[in-house]
Parts: sequence; C-alpha cells; structure tokens
Amino acid sequence: MTLKVDLKPGERVVIGRSVVTNGQTRSSLMIDGSEPVLRERDILREEAADTPAKRIAYVVQMMYLAGSPDALLPAYTELARGAMKAAPSMIPFFEAVNNHVLTGQLYKAFREARKLVAHEASIFEHAKRGASLRADGADDGESP
Repeated sequence: MTLKVDLKPGERVVIGRSVVTNGQTRSSLMIDGSEPVLRERDILREEAADTPAKRIAYVVQMMYLAGSPDALLPAYTELARGAMKAAPSMIPFFEAVNNHVLTGQLYKAFREARKLVAHEASIFEHAKRGASLRADGADDGESP
C-alpha cells in the first residue's frame, strides 16, 4: 500500500533509518514499502521522555523504528510494570499497547502509547488541581 506524506517547507520525516528533509516548498512523497515512517512532529525525542508514560512511548517508538520489539521488550516490560503499579488507571492503556506489541503492530502500539501519555498528563493535571485546592484551604472542610 502506498503512503502519501505531505511535507511543509523544511519539515522532516524518518523513513527506516534515514531522515528526509523537505526543501523550501511544499511537497508530497509517495512511499511504497514496509519501512517505518514517522513525521518529525510525531517523534518523541529521548530528552523529552521525562515522565514514566513518555519513557514507555519512547521505547515503543524505538521498537517501531527498529522494526522489532525484541531488544527493547525487557526495558518496556520493566517500565510498564512500574507505571501500572504507580497508576492502576493506566492498565487499560497498557493492555492496548501490549496487544499491538505482541501482534507486531508496532505503529499502532506507538499510537496507543501516545494515548497513555495523554492519560498520564490528565492524572498529573488532576493531582496538580487537587494540590492547589488543598493549598488554598478549599478542600479542608472548613468554611471561609
């Protein structure tokens, strides 16, 4: 199946182990083959993987780009176990990621891992709001 990728000026795309950088005008690439393809905007950089879910998404991304989960499966498993223990609400997201990893659908696993990152962000935001309420005294049961 042919994949069409429209690129803005200067935009990059990873195709297999190569990075293609578009020139100064918009262009379209028609890609045939089975090499992994990731747009620059979808790439999670290692230095940006600063939370448990982002580290998991990064490892899944690397599995996808490598074309095989084998070498990174132990790291993924360890990260997933720790995150599920810390936040059980993540378990359904891990189940979806795991199903895709186990069936070799690594791009789908990466997409699901990004949903995990979004869920983690909502957990952090909820915790932050709760901490803010407690700091304001709004959650201490006392009337102003």
